[in-house]
Parts: sequence; structure tokens; C-alpha cells
Amino acid sequence: MAIGEILLLVFVFVIAAFLGVELISKVPSQLHTPLMSGTNAISGITIVGAISAMAIALHTSGVLGVILGFAAIVLATINVVGGYMVTDRMLGMFKKKGNDKK
Repeated sequence: MAIGEILLLVFVFVIAAFLGVELISKVPSQLHTPLMSGTNAISGITIVGAISAMAIALHTSGVLGVILGFAAIVLATINVVGGYMVTDRMLGMFKKKGNDKK
């Protein structure tokens, strides 16, 4: 990979991180639960991307690519499951005490 390509990827990463911090800091607290649900759906797309990246790494026989692809799948799955658990817990705070289905 050429130096120019690496610099471009680092530049995109830095801009994405800065933009993410700026956007999240401007969200009012009332919108955090709906926003979290939406980002969990986007994280599901991340899992699909990680699976496809790992499939490509398996065909090119790159051990580092397989390890990074597996780590990406595991971390994205943890992110999705944890996000839905937090969203469910936050939504549970708005339920009335007598409406439990247990």
C-alpha cells in the first residue's frame, strides 16, 4: 500500500472521529434512546461489512486479515447486543410498575 493511500485512510479516520464527536455532543438528552436504536441498526451493517472483509481475507490467505476480520466481527456483535440491552433498559424506565409480564 502506498504512502498516499495510508495518509488518505488516516485523514478519513480522523475526520470521521472528529465529526462523530461533534454530532454526538450536539444531541439533546431526550433523543439519546431513539438515536441509540438507530445506531444499533447501523452497527448491524458493520457486522455484514466485517463478515465480507473476513471472507476476502480468507481467499487472499492473509493471516493478519483473518485475525482482524474475526476481531471486527466479535467487537461489532458485542456493540450491537450491548446497545440493544442498554436501549431495552432505558425504555424499561418508562414502563409503569404494574405492567410487568412476569
